[in-house]
Amino acid sequence: MTISQEHDQEHEAHAYWVTETGDGELRSETIETPKEGEALVRTLYSGVSRGTERVVHEGRVPERVADLMQAPNQEGDFPGPVKYGYLSVGVVEQGPDEWQGKTVFSLHPHQDFFILPTSQLTAIPEDVPAKRAVLTGIVEVAINALWEAGPRLGDRVAVVGGGLVGGVLATLLRKYPLGRLQLVDADPEKRKLAETMNIEFAEPEDAKNDNDIVFHCSASNEGLKLSLQLAGDDSDVIELSWFADKEVTLPLGEDFHARRLNIRSSQVGAVALPRRHRRTNAQRLQEAANQLKDPLFDTFLTSECQFQNLPTTLVKLFERPGGFCHVVAYPTPED
Repeated sequence: MTISQEHDQEHEAHAYWVTETGDGELRSETIETPKEGEALVRTLYSGVSRGTERVVHEGRVPERVADLMQAPNQEGDFPGPVKYGYLSVGVVEQGPDEWQGKTVFSLHPHQDFFILPTSQLTAIPEDVPAKRAVLTGIVEVAINALWEAGPRLGDRVAVVGGGLVGGVLATLLRKYPLGRLQLVDADPEKRKLAETMNIEFAEPEDAKNDNDIVFHCSASNEGLKLSLQLAGDDSDVIELSWFADKEVTLPLGEDFHARRLNIRSSQVGAVALPRRHRRTNAQRLQEAANQLKDPLFDTFLTSECQFQNLPTTLVKLFERPGGFCHVVAYPTPED
């Protein structure tokens, strides 16, 4: 019997949980009939954001900010057991007429069927493939950073860290009329990514300084230090990394004070202040979904597994570095 058949007969869903020991397992739960204003979603794909989900698996969420770092539809508490994840794309099977049959994105953990208020669903444009749409939450992070920084005509911009967030951010930035855009990474293999996007690549020792804006996305002490060195006088370093429990040591007696630099957080839990009074979280997510019409974003879908294999796949995934977004495919009614 397949998972989807079992759901039809027993009205059960299956979700991925991180256990207290940092392992993962699929657990079943009962799905109720959607109430007014709610929708039953059958998941098509979900995405694994390697950096954040690895922190959760390793039990490294700092206790002091555990409540702040909860995912919107998380169940359980850190360090575990916890149902965690926030990149989910599915189709509405039951709900209000205007939502029936729509492909939607939601900030929901890895689960084959779930119920959410329609206010928490983002409609995916028809010309955006469902698999690509798992990146909606990552594009949202990048959009928030752009709203925070406000790039201007002719600006010199560096993106330090060519991982998933940095790569997606650079993909959006390449559309701006900038004077210069560099993707900076210590891994020379990231040059291929920059070439795919048709933007300039530099290893740290060759990166150009005097930037108007530096976006830091490497989640490393060395990357943040480099970002301060690359920033021009009185300019901003926009910090997108989540360091979790890692200690960061910076030479604040050097560039930071001498050149009056600013380090600004771009945490995605709130809309960036320059847009906070005119944009909602839902509008920011819808803009992210619209931006995914660009097929270049398929570059960031680098591996895939079946939902039933997720517990064993994630163990291997976190053991080896590299790659961008890992896609989880779910059974269809025909399976």
